[in-house]
Amino acid sequence: MAIKNSYLQGVLEDVKKRNPGEPEFLQAVTEVLESLEPVADKRPDLIEAGVFDCIVEPERIIKFRVPWMDDNGKVHVNRGFRIQFNSAIGPYKGGLRLHPSVNESVIKFLGFEQVFKNSLTGLPIGGGKGGSDFDPKGKSDNEVMRFCQSFMTELYRHIGADTDVPAGDIGVGAREIGYLFGQYKKITNEYVGVLTGKGLTYGGSLARKEATGYGLCYFTNEMLADKGDSFKGKTVVISGSGNVAIYATEKATELGGKVIALSDSNGYIVDEDGIDLDLVKQIKEVERKRIKEYVNTKKNAKYVEGCSGIWSVKCDIALPCATQNELDEKAANELVAGGCKLVAEGANMPCTPQAVDVFRKNKILFGPAKAANAGGVATSALEMSQNSMRYGWSFEEVDGKLQGIMKSIFENAAKAAKEYGFEDDLVVGANIAGFLKVAETMKAYGV
Repeated sequence: MAIKNSYLQGVLEDVKKRNPGEPEFLQAVTEVLESLEPVADKRPDLIEAGVFDCIVEPERIIKFRVPWMDDNGKVHVNRGFRIQFNSAIGPYKGGLRLHPSVNESVIKFLGFEQVFKNSLTGLPIGGGKGGSDFDPKGKSDNEVMRFCQSFMTELYRHIGADTDVPAGDIGVGAREIGYLFGQYKKITNEYVGVLTGKGLTYGGSLARKEATGYGLCYFTNEMLADKGDSFKGKTVVISGSGNVAIYATEKATELGGKVIALSDSNGYIVDEDGIDLDLVKQIKEVERKRIKEYVNTKKNAKYVEGCSGIWSVKCDIALPCATQNELDEKAANELVAGGCKLVAEGANMPCTPQAVDVFRKNKILFGPAKAANAGGVATSALEMSQNSMRYGWSFEEVDGKLQGIMKSIFENAAKAAKEYGFEDDLVVGANIAGFLKVAETMKAYGV
């Protein structure tokens, strides 16, 4: 797709001039603006109000140093970020990512995507994202604690239960959230719902850990049901072996699919008998080891070095759940050749634009991340609600609400796609549906 609307062309050119050397952010903005062309053609009032110009610029960028001391007494300095992108429909909401790849472009792309994803949930939350280039892998608990405490010592002044509520993301799980929340509480002397993904003993929500993976499968199931199909009897390939991949595997299996492959950053495993999820949980969640350990126990399984090759495994459904741009044009063609009928994104923007073009040309059903993986942030918002009420729902109650939200996201994206002449194109539909709610609100506020 290429933008023909001269106004949107100008918006994109301005974004490129202002943000040179930020490929991830530019990729995300380009994809969204391409989808919004029919809206711009139909709604000159939004152009007049400056909504398109404003929505591609973050409301606030916070960048800071994070000094911390390792177990040997050596001081290290990392960079910390919090990008508060858009608060039109509610307080900023979005994860914190700890990974060496983190930079301003990555956080801006994630924050921008979060605006539309959060809008799609139907819940009153704006979009933001944050993190650091700190790598928790190989660090002791005490080193991670000291980093998190230093990070929060700066971040605390920019967040709040009604201002900005961060959550976890890559490299930030229950351990890190605990250290971050503990430091916030010490500094502010407040016990409020300022972070989500908390432990169950201090304000966390049941089903939060499972939510992104479960939500991905609920959304995928809606895509299948819309075509009179289901997970039953389908072979499924899932990239990654972290939180999203593990619980997508669990739910896909529960819905009747057979997951046959998982990966990590070193390589991938294939088990044609179906992945033994208990073993994967032991390796990844308890022992914190690499996925290759799986074949030491499962002798019929095989391990292959190099994670990108996972898309050569024949399957009916592919769920990329690892990281951005992991599935390129070559991989997309391999999936098509292997008989894949549906791809839904569990990670943030894991498919390149070229890969998405391949899926479109070959009529592969495609669920974009901002719709398909919104279950995590939706349940984070449910955690915020429980914190505000000083109350907790049961696992079944939260899971039921999650199913309803994912169904609604699919229906709204499909409806918007059809209304604007792009039936079955959920990329266009999700972008339009997510945008319109935010845009109408921004217009109501005035300049």
